[in-house]
Amino acid sequence: MKALTYQGANKPPSLNDVPHPQITSATSAIVKLTYTTICGTDTHILSGAIPSIPSGRILGHEGVGEVAETGPGVTRFKKGDQVLISCITSCGTCISCKQGMPSHCETGGWILGNEVDGTQAEYVECRHADGSLYHIPEAMKQVERMKKLVMLSDIFPTGFECGVLNSKIRPGDTVAIVGAGPVGLAALITAQFYALKGVFVVDFDQNRLEVARGFGATHTCTPEEVEEVVRKETGGRMCDAVIEAVGADKSFESCQGLLAVGGRLANVGVHGGRARLRLEELWDRNVSITTRLVDATTTTQLMSLLQANKLPAEKLITHEYPFKDLEKAYQVFGQAAKEKALKVLIKMG
Repeated sequence: MKALTYQGANKPPSLNDVPHPQITSATSAIVKLTYTTICGTDTHILSGAIPSIPSGRILGHEGVGEVAETGPGVTRFKKGDQVLISCITSCGTCISCKQGMPSHCETGGWILGNEVDGTQAEYVECRHADGSLYHIPEAMKQVERMKKLVMLSDIFPTGFECGVLNSKIRPGDTVAIVGAGPVGLAALITAQFYALKGVFVVDFDQNRLEVARGFGATHTCTPEEVEEVVRKETGGRMCDAVIEAVGADKSFESCQGLLAVGGRLANVGVHGGRARLRLEELWDRNVSITTRLVDATTTTQLMSLLQANKLPAEKLITHEYPFKDLEKAYQVFGQAAKEKALKVLIKMG
């Protein structure tokens, strides 16, 4: 089969012929991909920020498709079922899974496109299928409607869980979201499940700030001006909740300067290096800082909202390419500002 493989740090990935995946566990399923996509985490891998990933690894951890084969231990799925693939693999029985943290599953977690081959391929083995796949509702099974479901593999659970829920957003809050990429925008959309007083979205990219305004941001600004703008608009009080959705030292430091007394800072970004904690300024301000890897425990809830047309996931898809052009799709995604790219969808077949 064909698959997109990692070629080493700072090298472009390559579409190659690779062996067809096999069932390696009784609880595994083989899924034939219908759609996949590219994630910012994939670009972190390409930059060498996750050095444990070997050359030749098939990238990707998002997608929808059709079950082609199941192991004898799979009870919830059968051949022919249309499914959403979660970015998180969950056994459902280990201590972490029982504590609601399947991202740290002892035999799963974020393994697709990381510890095992991922979804940017014609077929993928999904381990612990019963806890890691989701049935696609009948009304969503048309191919054109399935594409927006890919946004539920990762970015919407990540924005909602790591950003909105971890920052404990409440009605009446003033919120800042630093980073208007796909995950930051997903956090913006889901933060508005609550009746907010105001939402500041911060980015260098003017196109992304325009998109954020379309999704409900009340204020948008660049990183250089954000602290002054927030101070002015809040009368000096600053923000109740701040979401870091970049994964860089400067953005994490900037977020700390936006916190109100008693504020909550939720880190969502993937950090490949050290980040400064301004504890000399924060030690007496009753703030909290949280970190989290997405657990995808809200996927069913988000799918219900999507089915009810309450989640505009399709509006995050800016480009679509056939699988044979996946290398080109990476080039476009890598020049997101120039290409005005958010999520780049890949159609198989």
